[in-house]
Amino acid sequence: MGRGITRIFGSQNERYLKELAAVVEEIKRQGRTFRTLSDEELRAKTDEFRKRIKENSREFEDILAALRDQMSEAISAKEKLRLRRKIREIEEKVLDPLIPEAFAVVKEACRRHIGKTWEVAGVETEWNMVPFDVQLGGAIALHRGMIAEMATGEGKTLVAVMPAYLNALLGQGVHIVTVNDYLARRDRDWMGPIYEFLGLGVGVIQSHMPKEEKQAAYRCDITYGQNNEFGFDYLRDNMEIDAASQVQRRLHYAILDEVDSILIDEARTPLIISGPAFESTQNYYRADQCVRPFKGIDQQTYDAKVQEMAASGIPERHAKEELESKHDFKYDQKRSSVSLTEKGTLRAQNSLNVEDFYSGENVDWPHFLEQALRAHHLFKRDQDYVVKGGQVVIVDEFTGRLMPGRVWSDGLHQAIEAKEHLKIKEENQTLATITFQNFFRLYEKIAGMTGTAKTEETELYKIYDLEVLQVPTNKPLIRYPYADAVYRTEEEKFAAIIDEILEVHKSGRPILVGTRSIEKSERLSKMLKQEGIEHEVLNAKHHQREAQIVAKAGEPGRVTIATNMAGRGTDIVLGPGVAKEGGLHIVGTERHEARRIDNQLAGRSGRQGDPGSSRFFLSFEDEIMRLFIPEWIGTFMQRHTIPEGEAIEHSMVTKAISRAQKKVEERNFEIRKDLLEFDEVMDQQRKIIYSQRQKVLLGEDLKDMILDMIDERIVDGVETFIAGQREEWDFAGLIAWARKKFGLEIIEADLAGKSREEIEEFLYDKVLARYTQKEKDLGEEAMRHLEKFLLLRSIDSKWKDHLYRMDQLRSGIYLRSYAQVEPIIAYKQEGSRSFGETLDSVQEEVTDLIFKVSAEERAEESLAGLWRVERLIHREFAGISRQQQAALAASEAAAEERPQPFVRKKPKVGRNAPCPCGSGKKYKHCCWDKDHAGIGA
Repeated sequence: MGRGITRIFGSQNERYLKELAAVVEEIKRQGRTFRTLSDEELRAKTDEFRKRIKENSREFEDILAALRDQMSEAISAKEKLRLRRKIREIEEKVLDPLIPEAFAVVKEACRRHIGKTWEVAGVETEWNMVPFDVQLGGAIALHRGMIAEMATGEGKTLVAVMPAYLNALLGQGVHIVTVNDYLARRDRDWMGPIYEFLGLGVGVIQSHMPKEEKQAAYRCDITYGQNNEFGFDYLRDNMEIDAASQVQRRLHYAILDEVDSILIDEARTPLIISGPAFESTQNYYRADQCVRPFKGIDQQTYDAKVQEMAASGIPERHAKEELESKHDFKYDQKRSSVSLTEKGTLRAQNSLNVEDFYSGENVDWPHFLEQALRAHHLFKRDQDYVVKGGQVVIVDEFTGRLMPGRVWSDGLHQAIEAKEHLKIKEENQTLATITFQNFFRLYEKIAGMTGTAKTEETELYKIYDLEVLQVPTNKPLIRYPYADAVYRTEEEKFAAIIDEILEVHKSGRPILVGTRSIEKSERLSKMLKQEGIEHEVLNAKHHQREAQIVAKAGEPGRVTIATNMAGRGTDIVLGPGVAKEGGLHIVGTERHEARRIDNQLAGRSGRQGDPGSSRFFLSFEDEIMRLFIPEWIGTFMQRHTIPEGEAIEHSMVTKAISRAQKKVEERNFEIRKDLLEFDEVMDQQRKIIYSQRQKVLLGEDLKDMILDMIDERIVDGVETFIAGQREEWDFAGLIAWARKKFGLEIIEADLAGKSREEIEEFLYDKVLARYTQKEKDLGEEAMRHLEKFLLLRSIDSKWKDHLYRMDQLRSGIYLRSYAQVEPIIAYKQEGSRSFGETLDSVQEEVTDLIFKVSAEERAEESLAGLWRVERLIHREFAGISRQQQAALAASEAAAEERPQPFVRKKPKVGRNAPCPCGSGKKYKHCCWDKDHAGIGA
């Protein structure tokens, strides 16, 4: 029945495209009327649109302000999503009527630049683009917060200009997020003159850009940048100790180029800024030397042998004992894990001269040894990492690019450095972290572009509230996909690949060969050299030349070897005569874990109606085949004799490969889901801390904040000593506590005859009098500086300690499953308890220190001393994080001046003020708990 309805009414995608077609026609109609305008008149349209937006949004100003205020306070992802949708609905009411005119203005500006030249990433480039109808449709989808799936070569960079222009008119900034610095700079240079012609400011952020330049870039109407840099700027801003040093504004609207790469592929790894944990590095070297002679067995082989021995009559326990007596450790490639056997443990204890690993100061040794074993047996040089300049540099498994400055956590990076005989960096602890999922959900609206997103549509909608629109190509796609060629061994496969390259090369067609690792690309390169075939190698070792190599990859007879999707974002344009010979031929050297990545590789051919073809070569020694293909395939191969070097073509094999890819995709989805579930705990805590910290930085209500803390400490103190029946009240204990805590001099007679609430009020009034006197002695300005200093010092130090505890909790949480405890439940419970202790300790420390700084001390000097230290530490952290991989963006206002912080419509009510509900009670005894549910201290 569902298929019948689709045939009658069309798919949802088709129905939406029909709806867009009407808007596209209106854009074209408007565009014809703009052709008679002068350049000045066309540019003046921008100011006209801004005025109309201001008039149309006047009735929504208070509602939007209230919604944004609620969103800044909201903790749960569900509530944030609800508020985000409401904000988007209101903004679309304001902006949607302008779509035809605004998009037509951009299209006309593009037309007027035809034939003009300017420098793009250092290369003089002639402008030759005017949006096609399908590009206009994709642009509308982006404006409406969707993902536009567009094939390679369909001009995604230009598509982003129209929604960016329209949304920038709100004056809150638009971020266009790319996957590397080069593409960000290129796209800003390329599209910049169009924006500037229309009167908009456009900037770009880069990895090592000075802070002042970044601030200027973020103040622009439109800001281009790398996902990593946006993300780490967000985290760094929340480590700053001066609001003037922050670079970002409110996160309003982001358009993500290669959205699947950012939100799916890279979402398995959180963004982390880390600092040294001051752990001895010598243990890594000792562990490395200890495990080098160890003998291991992989888990699959171990399980198979146990079953085999059990089948022959040997009890399973004895079979395991026999196998483990011959091996020092077991390893599991699928799970990237290792474990010492009893034999290995005893051998290591003897080697390290340690009596018992599981007592006293020796308990860390198993961790060091297991990481050393992982380094030797699960992480391969020139595949998972390269050694460059005396450092281990991680290779991105999705793009094949080097990621300098990024390190594996939990001591693995140090173990690999020891393995490679390099100088070891100190182990790090987390100082700031966020996942891509939670970062991009901070935006009021996001949209994205890619050539491949439909296969992940469910996840994109569930996690990010993003729908996928498949935009048709401007010209019909005529790429021919050949059937996979499957071989028994990797050696046979590579021989067949060389034969294919030689055969196609004879025709003069260009060839792009996709590999999954640097090691494989260099192996192929060596084989091609032996055949005398000139070629270029595009991998993480040569990323500086990436754009130049890709630009020439479509020339006649060119052979280019690319690691994974290196070069993604740069079109391969066919040279003269190539189309007649059949276009670009794609050779895939193995199937990727995700079908999407294979589709991306094949999609490099056949752009803009060009001819092309693709073929993937596989062997049963490929990683995905070895780890995920069912065992019966191997049995099938043994029963059917296939001559060496001959490709295997059988439907069962093809289906098994497809199922294996689906299985891996499901596993990776579970990893991302698991990561998100754990980060939800941290996300709520992070929002509370960052929100409170930002108020401190901006100097908002510092005195009230500390007085509220004092009030809560008094309530806790009274509950401790004034409990039970009146005859059980401990007045002496309370008096001693008040003297030690606040320096109060009171006697029992002051408290006699008072109720609990009256005692709380009496103590609060006494402390307030002391506070007021201290403020008078120091001066109001110095007191505000002191409050800010103490609050920042305490929040930052306690938050850092909490993050370290959460690191430790997370690293060992899965051991709870052995005790029949669900790890995520244990993590939530213990994480919540730890965070509660963190908030309590902030209050405890601040309320202690505020009265212990003598009147003679100058708060400014104390602040200056601390800030010097913090700045040095922060520069170090910034140096680390600039080089790490990540994601994010932000924005908020077209004006040259930094916008003022949002002013709340209703005044802040102190805990001891009368409740605004009119009950006559104090706020803390009436509506405080209801208004602050889930927000924390």
